Amino acid sequence: MTEPSAEQAGRARDLPTRMRIERDSMGEAAVPANRYFGPQTARAITNFAISGRKIAEMPELVRALAWVKKAAAITNRDCGLLPDDIAAAICSACDEIIGGRLHSEFCVDVLQGGAGTSTNMNANEVIANRALELLGLRRGDYHRVHPNDHVNRSQSTNDAYATAARLSVYQLCEELEAAVNAVASAFREKAGEFARVRKLGRTQLQDAVPMSAGEEMEAFAETLLEDIARMVELKSLLLEVNLGGTAIGTGAGSHADYRERIVVQLAAVSGLPVVSARNRIEATWDMGAFALFSGLLKRLAIKLSKICNDLRLLSSGPVGGLGEIILPDRQPGSSLMPGKVNPVIPEVVNQVCYKVMGADTTVTFAAEAGQLQLNAMEPLILHAIHESCMLLITAMDTLTANCIRGMQINAAQCRRHLEASTALATELVPHIGYDQAAAIAKGALAARQPLVDYLRREHPQLLRHLALAEAPQQAPE
Repeated sequence: MTEPSAEQAGRARDLPTRMRIERDSMGEAAVPANRYFGPQTARAITNFAISGRKIAEMPELVRALAWVKKAAAITNRDCGLLPDDIAAAICSACDEIIGGRLHSEFCVDVLQGGAGTSTNMNANEVIANRALELLGLRRGDYHRVHPNDHVNRSQSTNDAYATAARLSVYQLCEELEAAVNAVASAFREKAGEFARVRKLGRTQLQDAVPMSAGEEMEAFAETLLEDIARMVELKSLLLEVNLGGTAIGTGAGSHADYRERIVVQLAAVSGLPVVSARNRIEATWDMGAFALFSGLLKRLAIKLSKICNDLRLLSSGPVGGLGEIILPDRQPGSSLMPGKVNPVIPEVVNQVCYKVMGADTTVTFAAEAGQLQLNAMEPLILHAIHESCMLLITAMDTLTANCIRGMQINAAQCRRHLEASTALATELVPHIGYDQAAAIAKGALAARQPLVDYLRREHPQLLRHLALAEAPQQAPE
C-alpha cells in the first residue's frame, strides 16, 4: 500500500471533523462524533483556551474523579436511587478510567472559571457516553444515561470535584516522598564515602571550625528527611472530604441515606482511609489543607535550593574557587571558553525551586479569595500544587541521578584549606583558653603561614591537640 504524500496528508487534515449535535440546558452544541465528552465540555474548551494544559495532564485528578463517580453510583444504587444496569455501566466506565483509559477525553483547560464545574461535567459526560456504549446505545442518548441525572446524581461539583482534588494531591504525596527519599539516600551514601575527610566548616562565608565532609552531606540528607515526616502529618488533612455535602455542605439535593454511606463507599472504592469532614459547610469553602501543603512544598523548595547553592559554591573554580567537591561533567559550559564546565544540574533545580516558591504565593492569594460558602479559585490552587509537585519530583530525580551519585570529594583540597586556615585554633581553646588561641591565630595570619606550620615552628607541643594530626585523610579520587 502506497503511503499518502505530504500534500494528501495535509488535505486529510483539512477535512472537517464529523460532528454530532447534543443538547444541554443552554441549547444545542456541536461535539466531535468520535469523542466521549459532551456539550458542556465542548463549551468549556471554547471558553477556557487559557494555558494549553488539559485536565488529562493531571492523571491523579482524573483517577480520583472516577473513584468519586463510582462510589456515588454504588451508593445511589444501594439507596434505590439508580437502576442496577445503569449503575453497573457507570461503574464499568469508571473502572476503565481508573485503569488509565479515556484520559485523553479530559480536555478542559486546567485554568477555568466555575469552581471546577467544567472538570466535573467533563467527567460526567465521558462516563455517561462510555456507559451508553457499554449498554449497546449510542453516545449522546442521555435519556438512558444522563451526565447530571445519573452520573452526577446526589452530587454537586462543590463536593465531587473538591473531594477528587484532595485525593489527587494525596496520590502525589507517594511520588514526592519517593523522590525525597532517593535524594536523601544519595546524600547519605556520600556521607559514608566522605566520612574521614576533614575540611573547613564555614559561617557567613568565613572560615569557622573543622568538620568532616561526611557530616556536611549527612546534614543535607537529614534536612530533607524531616520534610517527609511533615508530609505524613499533613496527608491526613487531605483525607477529610466534604462528599455528601453537595453545593454548600448542607446536603441539599441528596438523600439522607446517601449522605450517611457515600464516604464509606469512597474509602472502599479508592482504598484510601477517607473520612467525612466534621463540618461539611466549612469543608466546602476551606482551603486550609491546600495552603498548608503548598507551604510544605515551599519549605522543601527552600531547603533544596539552599543545598544546590552549597553544591555550586563547594564545586566552584575548580582552581579559582573552593573546589572541594567535584560534580559530574554533564555538558560543555561555554560556547566561547574552552574546557569550562558549569554546575548545570544544581542550577536547573534552583530554578524549579524558585517557581515552586512563587506558586505558593499564588495558592495563598487563591485560598484567601473564597467568598461566602465556596472558593471559586480551587482549579488554580489545584493546578499550582500539581505543577509544583511534579516539578519537584522531576528535579529531585534529576539531581539524584545526574549529580549526587557521581559527585566526588577533593580530599587534598579540603586538607589544604583546613591546614591553611585559622579555624583549627578552635581546637586549642579547651587546652590553652580563648585569648591565647586567638593570639596564635593572629600570629599565623601575620606570618602568612598555615596554622599547622606556624604551630610546628612556634608551639610544636600544641600540635597534639589538633584532630587533623590524628585523622588520616582519604586520597583524592
